[in-house]
Amino acid sequence: MPEHVEVRLADDVRLHVEASGPVDAEVTAVLLHGWTLDGRSWHRQLAELRERFGDRVRVVTYDARGHGRSGCMALRTATLAQLGDDLAAVLDAVAPAGPVVLVGHSMGGMTIMEYAHRHPGHFAARAAGLVFVSTTAEGHTHTVYGLSPRIARLIRLAETTGAGVLARCGAWRPPRALLRALRPSIRWMLFGDRCDPTDIRLVTSAVARATLRSIGGFRASIGAQHRLDTLAALAHLPAAALVGDRDRLTPPPCAESIAAALPATELTVCPGAGHMLMMERPAQVNAALTGVLDRVLAGVPEASAPR
Repeated sequence: MPEHVEVRLADDVRLHVEASGPVDAEVTAVLLHGWTLDGRSWHRQLAELRERFGDRVRVVTYDARGHGRSGCMALRTATLAQLGDDLAAVLDAVAPAGPVVLVGHSMGGMTIMEYAHRHPGHFAARAAGLVFVSTTAEGHTHTVYGLSPRIARLIRLAETTGAGVLARCGAWRPPRALLRALRPSIRWMLFGDRCDPTDIRLVTSAVARATLRSIGGFRASIGAQHRLDTLAALAHLPAAALVGDRDRLTPPPCAESIAAALPATELTVCPGAGHMLMMERPAQVNAALTGVLDRVLAGVPEASAPR
């Protein structure tokens, strides 16, 4: 059973963290979820990692501020910069030593980039591998929702206007009845050709647990971030990037630019898949994640392994 930990941050926001595996494991894998989601997004990866690596790998997931079971926050802290700071604090609290493989989906991948940008010394001392799932280093540069650029601009205008309204709604959460009505739209936006009904229910449940402040507040920061230069300095790390060719939020050019910045990155494009790759294509995501972990474990000095 996973260990449940509460990490209190410097601004008194409390994060819900789950960890499995020994603190002195050879490697820690930290899995970061996307915008409006929570740590449950990774349930198919958690099972695979436990079965494949046992006590060699400690696995950590947590709900970002304003998401899931974590606390709400001041609107001024609804930024990727703050999420990068939060990641550094979580590592210090629950994985204070040893190499770390960072795995990020969507906003989670952008959080990893922000952590590397804002805490380069901390990152260099801890990060040993990277996995980017359906994410981008270029804000909304490539996001056209699978539509014409003109329609995409109109949608983005409506989205950013609505986000500003939601951001001022504080700790309130979306009404579940409204989310049930919006389920077809959520399915269209986030999934590709196929969608398991249990997955759309989990995603809808996660959105229902996100505060309106986080749903609206993070939008501006996500759209504006540009971190290709930061990635270029990380080319020495084992890395993988995955994307679905039906992804309407972070389409293939997003992953391709990440791979260009990290030339040794293994790039996987999944036909027919959308934005929720860890649910839609768990085998491919698991293979990429275990591949990076295998490479990192192979480089861990034998003396550092648990006895």
